[in-house]
Amino acid sequence: MENVQIRQMLPADWQTVKEIYESGLATGRASFETSAPGWEKWDSSHLPFARLVANDQEKVIGWAALSPVSDRCVYGGVAEVSVYVADNHRGKGVGKLLLQQLIIESEANGIWTIQAGIFKDNPASVKMHETAGFRVVGYREKIGKLKGVWKDTLILERRSKMAGTA
Repeated sequence: MENVQIRQMLPADWQTVKEIYESGLATGRASFETSAPGWEKWDSSHLPFARLVANDQEKVIGWAALSPVSDRCVYGGVAEVSVYVADNHRGKGVGKLLLQQLIIESEANGIWTIQAGIFKDNPASVKMHETAGFRVVGYREKIGKLKGVWKDTLILERRSKMAGTA
């Protein structure tokens, strides 16, 4: 972990970011998505700031980014978080580092609430978010099917103590 550095994601990182994303999707515990989109679609669906990668000796080993939850202006300070870590680096604190920096960047850009929808059968992700100050605010039973199997999700949120307080 001592060699891990967090930096802004560059378009040149996309291929590795996409591979990490697809690896996470393959677990069946990360998202209802079953494949990663192309760069253009991913780029247009994520906020332009707070796109981060974790590097370990110049190799990208994880990423995090924010997506808007709505195009309605009233929700302009609310974003959904995504955090993905390469298979051989999971459970080592990389996701926690990414999430901590994502929180800092979100607040610096006026985001007052960040939320996460996490499959109930992904307790490691739930714990990581709770450690970062998220709280469970909801439970959605059988909200959707993944490969024919109903999945339950927990909705977690973190309200900023800095942004959106006035």
